[in-house]
Amino acid sequence: MHIVLTDLWPLSWSIGVFLLATAVTVVCSIRLAGVGDTLADRTGWGEALFGAVLFGLVTSLSGIVMTAVSAAVDQPDLAYSNAVGGIAAQTVALVVADAFLRKVNLEHAAASVSNMLFGCLLIGLLGLALMAAFSPAVTFLGLHPASAVMVALYIGGLRLINNYGARMWRAVRTEDTLPDVPEEDTQGLARHTTSRLWTEFAAVAVLVMVGGWAVARAAEGIVEHTDLNAGLVGAVFMGLVNALPETVTSIAAVRRGAVTLAVAAIIGGNCLDALNLVVGDAAYRGGSLFHAANPDELFLTSGAMVMTAVLLGGLLVRQRRGWLKIGFDGVLLVALYASIVAVLAV
Repeated sequence: MHIVLTDLWPLSWSIGVFLLATAVTVVCSIRLAGVGDTLADRTGWGEALFGAVLFGLVTSLSGIVMTAVSAAVDQPDLAYSNAVGGIAAQTVALVVADAFLRKVNLEHAAASVSNMLFGCLLIGLLGLALMAAFSPAVTFLGLHPASAVMVALYIGGLRLINNYGARMWRAVRTEDTLPDVPEEDTQGLARHTTSRLWTEFAAVAVLVMVGGWAVARAAEGIVEHTDLNAGLVGAVFMGLVNALPETVTSIAAVRRGAVTLAVAAIIGGNCLDALNLVVGDAAYRGGSLFHAANPDELFLTSGAMVMTAVLLGGLLVRQRRGWLKIGFDGVLLVALYASIVAVLAV
């Protein structure tokens, strides 16, 4: 047991656990989509707010644990690149989910003020992370001041989104818009009690957390036993696993007609992934995690900001059908992500 928890795993263990944890994450995420959609109706929060906050929190738990574990074992490159790499990969996940909505582009059907405000919040959080990296290398109680500012911005952003009052901008309803309307029956889940749904929701969250811990330990073993760059492993391999919960739940949500929840889960999850940097900063004992970031990680952060801006453009333009049936923003997001991975692999 001591070997499993603390010692470096052999390469064969690392690869096997990495694949197993990935499979568990996929299975949990499929179930989470149904439970989350039902709870969004039961609580009255609606798909956008519930998806961005609670749904986003649970799907981000694996990434939070990955970042914390990597930072605690003195792997700041893995910790930082996992957090930001997950944001980039999850943004591309919207393109995958869009492919399952055949009638119209997802960004058209799911346009909402809340989703766009969360996108603005994400750009602000990533901008603060970049500012912190170029600021003086100071810490207070083990944290860079930017960590506290990022948490404050997130909390303030949630309050703004939840209480934006008189809506000076609202998405125009079209025949292709899919509004957030409570379902009469959600594949049998509507017959379950609310307490049972919350229990299942919490159980899935625990499994996702355990999966995140396993992936982080496995990634550490892969880096140590191979010549792969830690930043590349964190940004691509861990980032893709980090993005799996959001990807799978978004696809499942789209197939259920909960398109607002699909977009909100990814954008809200991305905001929480940005806060993973705060978690990593607290767990890292070698100073500020922001200043441990190398040029590759800063490039990745900038790329995630550009991808978020493109996504916001897609939500604003609301193109019904576009390039390759996924919209201009979907094509650009795939191209941007492929370019980012190519640069990191050089």
